[in-house]
Amino acid sequence: MNAPSPILQATGLVKRYGRVTALDRADFDLYPGEVLAVIGDNGAGKSSLIKALSGAVVPDAGEIRMHGEPVRFSSPMDARTAGIETVYQTLAVAPALGIADNLFLGRELRKPGLLGSVFRMLDKGAMQRQAREKLSDLGLLTIQNINQAVETLSGGQRQGVAVARSAAFGSQVVILDEPTAALGVKESRRVLNLIRQLRDKGMPIVLISHNMPHVFEVADRIHVHRLGRRIAVIRPDTHTMSDAVAIMTGAMEASPTIA
Repeated sequence: MNAPSPILQATGLVKRYGRVTALDRADFDLYPGEVLAVIGDNGAGKSSLIKALSGAVVPDAGEIRMHGEPVRFSSPMDARTAGIETVYQTLAVAPALGIADNLFLGRELRKPGLLGSVFRMLDKGAMQRQAREKLSDLGLLTIQNINQAVETLSGGQRQGVAVARSAAFGSQVVILDEPTAALGVKESRRVLNLIRQLRDKGMPIVLISHNMPHVFEVADRIHVHRLGRRIAVIRPDTHTMSDAVAIMTGAMEASPTIA
């Protein structure tokens, strides 16, 4: 039986900012239907790696492939068009807008016929229906009013809206940057459950997190980043949290072989 091929892959990525090398021949592999955690100390190059994969920065060298085919992302829109959705720690939601409006922000549906094509009228009814469906799929219908302003939601609910938006439009890959940061225990639990639900639906997820218990709870594999490159890939069932921290800080050597 042949092993699955990576859905998203990077080899030899290099990114320099003047004399600072943020990515030093970095490699990356994400396989179908898995949660891949990316961990590393501050300044290890995690953010640069994710920005390269999501089109926010253009690498100076190296190659990115999707389904084995080379791709080049010149902007986040290029990555989104390819099916890669990223939820950053800042969420990038419009607080004063409603939930449905946020889900379709930048992708608004227009009414059919002349009303949409000529008069550019939005199909708010369709957006509200589809928003309810997306939230229902993710078990988020505890939110009563689909037009409720996002600024009135709790931190976990806002994160849920951002994740629902990425899941709705991320046809290939969802990248989550510190999704449980600044959330309480109950809110974090809701987000972790969302991650599991997305994975169970077959969506491959990249999880960037400093929270080791959360990483070891939901990740299938753990990509360890240090000094601008991937130094190891480990599994929660073969390594402990202490091992992961030791490898991340350089106190422990690990085989760079992909787990």
